[in-house]
Amino acid sequence: MKVALIGASGTIGKRITEEALRRGHEVTAVLRNPDRLEAEHERLQKVKADVMDPSSLEEAVQGHDAVISAFGPKFGQEEELVAAARTIVEGTRRGGVTRLLLVGGAGSLIADSGVPLMETPEFPEEIRPLARAHADAYDLYKESDLEWTYISPAAIIEPGKRTGQFRIGMDRLVTDESGSSRISVEDFAVAVIDELDDPQFIQSRFTVAY
Repeated sequence: MKVALIGASGTIGKRITEEALRRGHEVTAVLRNPDRLEAEHERLQKVKADVMDPSSLEEAVQGHDAVISAFGPKFGQEEELVAAARTIVEGTRRGGVTRLLLVGGAGSLIADSGVPLMETPEFPEEIRPLARAHADAYDLYKESDLEWTYISPAAIIEPGKRTGQFRIGMDRLVTDESGSSRISVEDFAVAVIDELDDPQFIQSRFTVAY
């Protein structure tokens, strides 16, 4: 498939790019500054576009089979996440693409206590604004008529190993026997491209963790 990837220069975006290329897809990295992505590959293109400008995105995604967004705002600019959600939906639709995969947050997943993870006492206060912005963006995506899939990571996602082994959940946080919820960035990327290759969660959310 030919995939347009928004936010390809970020930690998660880079791993998704690598995973997509590993599986033979063509990837167009959609970036404000294409020079930020150093990777080179015969099936990798880089285009300049502004995630806040639907016309810019429309042009960048035309002719692609799917759009993947791994966009993440800078710390303190969380409100960009909601604005970007509106633009991504509009730009994708105007570009003639119906399939949209979204890297989301874990904060709105339901914890064992029955409340969203971001409302639990142990949730870090400094990232609550980002978690709330992700939740608001998710609400916007749910209103879209596109073939969207929202993919939430585990509570903790960090660089590690690619094992291809993890568990899948829906709206509840996936934890292990000790109550920990973790996933490597590499295995999260595997889950994203698994969904691209074999859609199981059209117009719904899923999450992955060990």
